[in-house]
Amino acid sequence: MQKDYLSSKNISYDEVLVDEKPEEAQKMIEISGQMGVPFTVIDKDNGQRETILGFDQKRIDEALGI
Repeated sequence: MQKDYLSSKNISYDEVLVDEKPEEAQKMIEISGQMGVPFTVIDKDNGQRETILGFDQKRIDEALGI
């Protein structure tokens, strides 16, 4: 659902399949403290980082200013 939503808004993203890349899974655990997916990291232009666990359209919209 999240990929479809981002694509419908013409928002580019990098998908990381943590089940195929253990090193990326470890990074996700370090940031979020758990293994739930989807886990979204939005790095803003002002240097702030927003992390979102699960598909939360409202938080994604707020973080991206849409």
